[in-house]
Amino acid sequence: MIKVVKFGGSSLASAHQFKKVGDIIKADKSRRFVVPSAPGKRNSKDEKVTDLLYETYDAAVEGGSYKKKFEKIKARYEEIIDGLSLDLNLDHEFAKIEENFLNKAGREYAASRGEYLNGLIMAKYLGVEFVDPAEMIFFFEDGTFDSEATNKEVAERLEKVQRAVIPGFYGSDHSGKIRTFSRGGSDITGSIVARGIKADMYENWTDVSGFLVADPRVIPNPETIESITYKELRELAYMGASVLHEDAIFPVRKEGIPINIRNTNKPEDKGTMIVESTCKSSKFTITGIAGKKGFCAINVDKAMMNSEVGFCARVLDVFAQNNISIEHMPSGIDTMTVLVHQSEFEEHEQQIVSGIHRAVGPDTVEMESGLALIAVVGRGMKANRGTAGRIFAALAHARVNVKMIDQGSSELNIIVGVKENDFETTIKAIYDMFVKSVS
Repeated sequence: MIKVVKFGGSSLASAHQFKKVGDIIKADKSRRFVVPSAPGKRNSKDEKVTDLLYETYDAAVEGGSYKKKFEKIKARYEEIIDGLSLDLNLDHEFAKIEENFLNKAGREYAASRGEYLNGLIMAKYLGVEFVDPAEMIFFFEDGTFDSEATNKEVAERLEKVQRAVIPGFYGSDHSGKIRTFSRGGSDITGSIVARGIKADMYENWTDVSGFLVADPRVIPNPETIESITYKELRELAYMGASVLHEDAIFPVRKEGIPINIRNTNKPEDKGTMIVESTCKSSKFTITGIAGKKGFCAINVDKAMMNSEVGFCARVLDVFAQNNISIEHMPSGIDTMTVLVHQSEFEEHEQQIVSGIHRAVGPDTVEMESGLALIAVVGRGMKANRGTAGRIFAALAHARVNVKMIDQGSSELNIIVGVKENDFETTIKAIYDMFVKSVS
């Protein structure tokens, strides 16, 4: 068995955390490829190394005073090296980084050095090979990821490597310039490596014991999700549930490689398994609940609109012309509703309203702001009758007025629209109905 293991910034924030990670890796010989993030916060008042790198680079480029921040970065790494009693000196690396900063190597280069330096320390600590992802993870010149070239190179580069540390978050374009994924991109690196070597498992270690059924800021001590499919995860991640970078799903999904979300501070916990499909039934009818605030609804009303060919397409084209993406579009016989992010819509609202009038000649166009959307997701909903009815009953009991409900044909999720001030009440009511009453 071959496992790729990725450790987040909080898991590698100090020498103490490094030792925990070392114990986890040594406890299982199949954990052969390690993907580290840059050191995160040691406490709530601390700073992430990546943020310090950005600040230092900006100051250096602008000709400002950057030395103090740069020394703070060096001190973080030296503290880890000393705490691990390693015979390792990074002075040469820091000198090269400072030179490149002054030569304006780019903010992506600056950000990548956090993972790069942590990777050097991790490789030394474990006594394994260090592999620079800039040599095998490729981007196009416009900064988009070159998936196929990367997969081929990763497979060839690591084919005969028994154990290695591969820093997360960055690679290079075909001219050799350092490129990075978006923040949290070390998750993606781990997934890319897992795909390239055809790993049996991708373990993603963080500071929580897997995905939770609901946001712990809304539900105290929510249940942990034991297993979740890629599709369910995509639905929840889209609505704001975040433990894993959502783009990390795609590389492993192509190979059917499961992801296991684990807790560095509680390695005995099994965490959450993310799989393509499973015959295991969920503990509850629903898998998870997630939601977002900040939506508005544009209601377009016109008698006999259902008989007008292309009516909906013409309405949606108005939004497209104003570069506004559509979130949901529930409709009736004479009404269609378009839900969008309010912050994106407000600047263009009058152009869109007049555009809709010109495009389809509606009877009325009305808007409602301050809406929240809550996604109730679960593969178990398909096999259980009356899920939507139970949601309505729970919300009626909680005195929540449902503004919208939308269910896809897959029966994998139900989207409920409510006023923002009912957001927390809605999540609590649904959680109590499907989880608390069962557990």
